[in-house]
Order: sequence, then structure tokens, then C-alpha cells
Amino acid sequence: MAGKSSLRWQLLLLGAFLSLPDPAPAQTRYSVPEDLEPGSFVGNIAKDLGVHVRSLLARSLRLVSEGGRQNFQVNLADGILLVNEKLDREALCGRSSTCSLQLQLVLESPLQLHRVEVEILDVNDNAPQFPKKEVSLEITEVANPGTRLPLEVAEDPDMGSNSISTYELSASDHFALSINVRGDGVKMPEIVLKKALDREKVAAHHLTLTALDGGDPVRSGTARITVHVLDANDNPPVCDPPISKVFLEENIPSGTLVTQLNVTDLDEGLNGQVEYSFKTSNNAPDTFLRLFNLDPQTGQITTKALLDYEVSSAYEITVRARDKGSPAMEGHCSLRVELVDVNDNSPDIVLTSLSSPVQEDAPPGTVIALIGAKDSDSGENGQVHLQISNDLPFKLVSSFKGHYSLVTAGPLDREKAAGYNITVMATDAGSPRRSTEQTIFLQISDVNDNVPRFSSPSYTAHIQENTLPGASVFSVSASDPDVGANSKLSYSILDTGMQDVPISSYFHINPENGTIFTLQALDYEQDKVFQVLVEVQDAGSPALSSTAMLHLFVLDQNDNAPTIVYPPVPRGSAFQQTVPSSAEPGYLVTKIVAVDADSGHNAWLSYQLQETSEPCPFRVELRSGEIRITEALRESGALHRLVVQQAQPNPDWRFSQAQRPGTSSSQNGEEGGAWPNNQFDTEMLQAMILASANEAADGNSTLGGGAGTMGLSTRYGPQFTLQHVPDYRQNVYIPGSTATLSNSSGKRDGKSSGSSGGNKKKSGKKEKK
Repeated sequence: MAGKSSLRWQLLLLGAFLSLPDPAPAQTRYSVPEDLEPGSFVGNIAKDLGVHVRSLLARSLRLVSEGGRQNFQVNLADGILLVNEKLDREALCGRSSTCSLQLQLVLESPLQLHRVEVEILDVNDNAPQFPKKEVSLEITEVANPGTRLPLEVAEDPDMGSNSISTYELSASDHFALSINVRGDGVKMPEIVLKKALDREKVAAHHLTLTALDGGDPVRSGTARITVHVLDANDNPPVCDPPISKVFLEENIPSGTLVTQLNVTDLDEGLNGQVEYSFKTSNNAPDTFLRLFNLDPQTGQITTKALLDYEVSSAYEITVRARDKGSPAMEGHCSLRVELVDVNDNSPDIVLTSLSSPVQEDAPPGTVIALIGAKDSDSGENGQVHLQISNDLPFKLVSSFKGHYSLVTAGPLDREKAAGYNITVMATDAGSPRRSTEQTIFLQISDVNDNVPRFSSPSYTAHIQENTLPGASVFSVSASDPDVGANSKLSYSILDTGMQDVPISSYFHINPENGTIFTLQALDYEQDKVFQVLVEVQDAGSPALSSTAMLHLFVLDQNDNAPTIVYPPVPRGSAFQQTVPSSAEPGYLVTKIVAVDADSGHNAWLSYQLQETSEPCPFRVELRSGEIRITEALRESGALHRLVVQQAQPNPDWRFSQAQRPGTSSSQNGEEGGAWPNNQFDTEMLQAMILASANEAADGNSTLGGGAGTMGLSTRYGPQFTLQHVPDYRQNVYIPGSTATLSNSSGKRDGKSSGSSGGNKKKSGKKEKK
């Protein structure tokens, strides 16, 4: 693959599908070799996760990798996970024995998180390399066979079988190669003297050291070694033990003693005096030079900076011990410093995804956010637990190690809480414990779950009749605790069918502010009360509504002229009434009855005679309409023409409580009872008056009626008696009736009503107006 067909790699599929908030979802794992070119196939992510390819784009698939590097990409057209940039295992993971990259696939609608692990397999793409291409060694000619000369270790950044496998030395009569394995598994090459040297024969020996790795094909690196044969100093410094290990807690103070090297040299004098120095590494030549200090005379190693377990958990230090002989000889001490983790890092909270706002009708278990937690410490110091407050309608569900889902745990109500500040606390298991807090603001979006309400279920209003169309009648108001379109209200009038004509022909309502206007002038005599059913509806989906009833009472205006109902006089003619010539002043001639279609004060009438230039022997009672004689009649058979006018009282005129105005019958100011002040009682009286007037005009009712009621109580109820209704029929003579006329003064002609005297006409009659 990609020019490396001889490399073998395998694809491991360990998981299938991850969907939150399942309590223990699996994860998908792939293995790919390093050095793949961009666009190389990694795995069919859509197939392995069980996600339909066509839904990847619609669900906004996102690939999130730790560290922010985009090493991989997903082709949304076919769901294939591809290499985005060339992978270098050594650059990504260094000397780590394993190299895995953690990926997170996030899908929306519904929100899902899939964990993908891609293992980067080592490829033998690096050849072994020695720190120096040319190495110069010195050995005394008195050196005994078996003397060892340590060599520089070759470096190979590849891992496993691709790292250093063995060393080979070119053929030599005097030197052989020995390979020792260090405690950490590193192979240490040494040149071993096989045969005594003779400087006079050969002063320098040239060798070639080859380092071979275990890859396929094998890669190698070489170094040219020149061994100079010297005399004298024939004992090198020896470190005891040659390999040691030290444990240190991280964050120990600078200057802390790490170890004291124990090195001996059997030589004496300068040949036995040892100086110490660090041997640096190709991969990190200055790592321990920044962190550790070596006393060149005593061999004491101390710290000179704070050590951080999270940066590196161990350090391999090689110390060169070199004597001052001539030629100088040296030995090597290997020291491994392992750090002990201290809980010095607080947990980190990572908000992977947040769905805000969330609808207030979201069911319990709805995923709100995906939250991760990590801690750079190790062991219990790095074990993190997340929690939130118990008094919130949310809870955390652990999906897999270090990953949580924030879900709803109870009903939400935007009208009670429009948003929540959710504080997430991450706590590790170290001693002492460390914790971190992060607050997430979650907005709650509105759902149309509140019915608009009127300020009152019913309203009462009044309006004068004959008010011009377009007049404002009343304003209703409603409120809705929802927001946005769910609280935008519109008003309308519903037809209840209570009127003969649709209510919409009388009134119009402003749909925005609830103000009700008239569409036509109202007539009190036609409609006295309107019941207007108003509906308010919000703009939600579905819309919600409620109703309220407006009881609108029409107030009477004086827009009807009085009408004389008795005596009935055809148009263009006059009513004639005969009066006995013996009638004395106070004699009741007849009674004028008039009614007015208006109500209340507008229907209260007064009577008067039209003024003439000649004296008139008659008068009309102002309130009752009774016409009486004011003086003795001088001529028998004289004809008098009287013209009654009827009119409402002056608008400023008012009756006292004891005065009960009416259309007929004089009133006794001392009579008990009160005139109704209520408009409806007045309307009832007016209807009674009209009905009784019709009975009087028809002559179908006796003047006596019921005892003090004229028969009205049985028709209109016992609460209305003559104490409320003046009887305009009493003292009225109805032609053709056998009823007896009474005289308020108790005076008549003394003849029966049946005698002809009542209808006699005297000669020489005189007409007066």
C-alpha cells in the first residue's frame, strides 16, 4: 500500500455503534501503518457504526480529535474514514510503546457521540544511526585480553521489531564484539580485546561497527571506529553498580540530592583521579542538562529545576567517569530516575457539544450536552468524577470512562425559569482531592402551553343610543405568559345567535388591542342589551384561545315624541265630550293619556292646554292629564275647543323620592312608596303603561281593575302595584262603557250616567278654543 506493499498491517474492528445516552456504548478501533499518504483508506466508518451514508451530511457529522490536529477526515459521500495528512508515528507518539489517536464523531438530530481509536502501527522507515560517524578509542598496550571498550549506542526511533536488533563488527584479529542488555532492554555494544596488543606493530586499529534493526527489509547504520593503542594507564574507572534506579516525587525542591555515584579506579595518582560528565542523547541532547546537575569532582547528582511527572515519568541518565591518566580511561554509570506522581493537576472539563436552547416540553432523558473530563495525573490522581447540583431538573449519565451526557431529569417550564446556570464540578480521587467547576448556561425555548386569559370572565359597559358609528364602546385586555408568537394575541367577536341580526353587524373589534367599536347607531327601543362574546387567540401552533362576555347596556336618549293613546282621535277630527250644564268647578270632564317610547325621565310626561286669547273655563292637570272645569259654565250647549299639548319635563327637572311622575292620575305627595330608580324597572313600567292604555282604548277592562293594581300585578308581577304606577285610566270616560266616572272633588250633576242630561246640548252654543 502506497509503495510499501511488503508491509503487513491489519484492520481491527472492535466496536459497532455508539449512541448516547446508552449507559455503556462500545467504541470502534482501527489500526493503520504510519507513512500512509493523505487520502489513504482507514475504515468504512458509516458501515462500522451502522449509520446510513445519506444521513451523514444531514446530521452534520463532525470529526473531533484530541490536540486539535486534523489527522483524519471523513468523506461524507461514502462514509469512509481517510488519512488527512501523512502520519509519522515517531512525531506523534515519540518513544511510547503504543501509539493511538482518539477521535470523536459527533452527529446531530439526534445528538450522538461515537468514539473511534486509531492505532498507528510502526513501519520500519528509520535506519539505525550512531551519535557519531567517526569514533576514536584508546587502549593501553598492556591491556589484558577481555578488556572491554564501551561503544556509543545507536538510535532508532522505530519501535518493537523495527528498533535496534543487533550489532555487527567488522572482522579483526584483536577485537571482538560483545552485546550486553541493559535493564530497560537496550542493547549495549562493547569491543572486547581478544588478543594482546603490540603498539609497535599496529598503533591503530580501524573497525566498522554496524547496527541492524529487526525490520523487513532490515535497515542498518554504521560508524567508523579507530582504536588507538597506548601505554600505561591500564585500569578504567568502574561504577558500582553499573546500572541503578532512583525514585523521586515530582515537584521536589530544586537542589535535592538524586544520588551519589560510587566509582572506583584501581590506578594511582592521576590515573586514578576521576572526573564526571553527562553523556547526552541524540533524541534529547539537553533534557537532563536542564533538570539535573552533576558535580564533576564528587559525582553527586542533584535537581536544578522542578520535575513534572506529566511531562515525563522517567529519565535515563548516562554518566561518563574518566580518569586523568595518560591515556585517560573511562567507565559509564547508567541511572534511571523514575518520578512518583503527585496530585498536582486539577481536572479539566471539556464541553464537546451543547444543544441550547432546549424546548420546555423536552421529555426526560433528552440529551442537552456532551461533557468530557480528564486529568493529567495518573492512577487515582487522574480518576475524575463529574457531578451537578441535585436541585436542577438535569442529571449526568456516564457513557464511558471520562465522558458524560447531560440529560433532562424532570419537566421544564419556561414561564418559571427561562434559563439555567448549570455548574458542573469535576473532582479527582487524589489525596488531597482537586476539583474544577465550569458553568453552562442553558436557555429554555418557549412552547405554546399557556392559554391567553382575559382580565375578567365578563365585563359590563354602557353606551348611549344613537351614538355615531365608529364610537369606542369598551376595551378588553388579555395576557399570555408565553413569549414570541405564542404570546402575540388577536381579538375577535363571536356570534352567539342571541340577536336576530349577527352581532358582527353591530360591532367591530380591533384585533390588536381589543377595542370594540360600533358599526351602526344603536336604538334603545329596539335593543336594550347586547351580549358580545369576545375571543382572544394567540399565534402559537397550535393556537390557544379563551372567551369573555361583554354585557353592553344601551342607554336611552329622548329621541321619541310622546303619543296620545286616549282618547283615540282619527287624524283630522276631534274628540267630543258632553259636560252637564250643572257641572261645578273641579268637575272631571275627561282624561288625556299619552305614552312615550323612551325610558326613564325621557318618558315622564306633563300636560298643558294651548294658550288662547279668550278665557277658558277648563284646565288640565300637569301630571295626570285630567281635564276639569275651573268655573261654572255660563252657556248651555256651548262648544269649547281645547288643544292639549304633552311634553317631557325640562331636563334639569327632577322628582323627589315622594313624587312619582306618570302619564296619568294625580299624585298624592303623602302616599307611601318610591319611584323605581332602576332603568329596567322604568322600562317595565313603560311596558305596563302601554299595555294598560291599549286595554283602556279597547274598552275591554273595567276601570276598577284589581285592588289597586289595574290587573297589572298578575301580568307583570306583584312587585309593581299602583304605588309605583299612576292609573291613567281612572276618571276616564270611555264612550259605550258602563263604567262610572268619579270626580276628585266629589261633584257631579247628580244624575245617573245613563240619563240624557250628560249629552244634552244647549242652544246658542259658543265655540271657544
